[in-house]
Formats: sequence, C-alpha cells, structure tokens
Amino acid sequence: MLVLALATAKELRAALPGAPPGLNPGDTVPVALPGRQALALVAGVGPVGAALRLGRLLGALGPGAVAGVLNVGVAGSFDTAALPLGAVAVAVRETWPEYGLRTRGGVDAAALGFPVGHAHSGPVGPSLTLEPDAAARALGLEPPAAWPRVPALTVAAASADAATADALRAAHGALLENMEGYALALACLEAGLPFLEVRAVSNAVGSRRAEDWALPAALAALPKILAALGLGPEGPP
Repeated sequence: MLVLALATAKELRAALPGAPPGLNPGDTVPVALPGRQALALVAGVGPVGAALRLGRLLGALGPGAVAGVLNVGVAGSFDTAALPLGAVAVAVRETWPEYGLRTRGGVDAAALGFPVGHAHSGPVGPSLTLEPDAAARALGLEPPAAWPRVPALTVAAASADAATADALRAAHGALLENMEGYALALACLEAGLPFLEVRAVSNAVGSRRAEDWALPAALAALPKILAALGLGPEGPP
C-alpha cells in the first residue's frame, strides 16, 4: 500500500477532488489510484503532529503493509527567481533547523550532544539526505526530470519576515520551506520505507504581501503532480 501524506484537508481535497468533506488531522481516506492500493492521510500542520500521525498509522498498519510514503503539498520558496510561485520541486534534503542549542549565533545541533533518532545506518541528525529518484523507483513512480531537485527546511513556525528567511537560507542553503517534510522523512527512515516529497510553491518565504502568494495555483498543481507521477488523470503541471 502507498501512503499519500498531506498536511491539511484542503491540500488533500485539492489533490484528490473526490475526497469527503469534514476531514481532520489523523483522518485517512482509501484512494483508488491506477494499479495500486493507497491510503491518504491528513498528517496535520507542523513537524510534531505530522510525525505522530504518520508513525501511528504505520504502527497500526503493521510491518510489510506499507510500500512507502509520498508527501505532496505546498511550500514556500526562498528564491522565487529559481523556484517561482506555482512551480513544482522535489526535496533532496530535509533539515530541521530548530534542533539543538539556540544562542545569539544561531542553533547548534552538535552542541546538544544527542541525535534526533536512530536508524539502521546509525544515529540520525537534524539533516536528512533524501534519495527521491531511488524512492520513486522503489514505488514504481517516475518524477519528471523537469522538476528541480532541491534542499528543503522543515520549521515549526513559518518564516514571516525577510530577515528570518535570509538567515535560514544562509545557514542551510535551502530553497523550500515547509512544516512537515523532515518529520515524515524521519518516520520513514526509522521504518525503513521509501519516502518521496514533492511540493508546489505557494509563496515567497518571509513575505506576507499578497503579490508574493499564490496558494490557489499551488493547490491546483497538486492533482497534476499525482497525474505526472502516474497516479491520476490530469496532465503534468
């Protein structure tokens, strides 16, 4: 079974227009996708809730029941010249920049002295290298080569000013900001499952100006993402 993880019911209904109304974080919906069994999960906004709900679902389904996880949703772009509003990108790295000791100089994960978790490969830190194309092959999917492969950040509080956005980008070299990717990737790493994250750009990170937001366009891209992966009827975004 493929688990399709989306942060919000709005994203889930945009990606899967036949989904029922009234969904809440933690709810699941069986999905008929071409040639496979799938289950859509409303993971919730933020890393804590997303990790909790995906972990709980994987535990309930049991070993061997899940083939992997596809995370689809919206995200902010740190550079709208490179990743404009409405663009689609694939995460190749997920970093949790808030883990560690916070000083005036920033957050130092190494100084804390504890790993975030542990996988078969050893201790897991706050930055995870993803292998999206290998994960896609394992799931029988093929992300279009035209989708940029970019590093991403997962935050608990979205950046709402330019100074915060600039500092995060400078420290971590990311192009996408989201609120669930690292948590979902960590759950999959510890469960030994393939993980693929594909995001549509909804906004410029650090700006609250209306002209720097295009949420409707990003939501409209979600069913096209599934279609481009061979999981729906629409054309590519």
